[in-house]
Amino acid sequence: MAEKRNIILFGAIIILTITYWVSSSFFIGEKPLKIKLLEQEETELNENLISAQILASKLDRVYTLFQENLALSQQDSLAEDASLPFLNALTDILDDLDIQLLGIKPKDRVNKGDYYKSPYVITIECSYDEFGKFLAEIERSPRLITLNEYEVKNGIERVKTNVSEDDLLEQVFELNLATITLVKSRSKG
Repeated sequence: MAEKRNIILFGAIIILTITYWVSSSFFIGEKPLKIKLLEQEETELNENLISAQILASKLDRVYTLFQENLALSQQDSLAEDASLPFLNALTDILDDLDIQLLGIKPKDRVNKGDYYKSPYVITIECSYDEFGKFLAEIERSPRLITLNEYEVKNGIERVKTNVSEDDLLEQVFELNLATITLVKSRSKG
């Protein structure tokens, strides 16, 4: 009797196992594999979307770069020796940072073939901290600007003549920088 019951139990287990595998292959089948493939495809598409969004934002920056630095002709205000838009932007930055402007001396522009360089000698008085902030603002500017050199006017005679340490916090900086202006070339149509 116990033997008969064990055979029936064993047979029921085998029938249930076969029923489970048949039903899972019929109802579920290859779906888990398809889901994995679709998840991988979704991951790839999300990466492509993120790349496209990054490129779109970079293209906006490229557009701004051209808008701020491309002169339509050699007579454009951006291509002049002393570009008024640049000088206005520069004085705005200096005012925002409370830096004292001692002088701006524009020099003759230099034709470099595809672009013009408009050099300036700028003299300012500020602390080292303000000078660093000024350089950061110049770098952040949409205008193409090169800083060729700068000099700190901090000679020994200055230290001897100033009695107070507070007077020594402010330094005189002389910067040689230049703006770069691309000039739209005429097509050889």
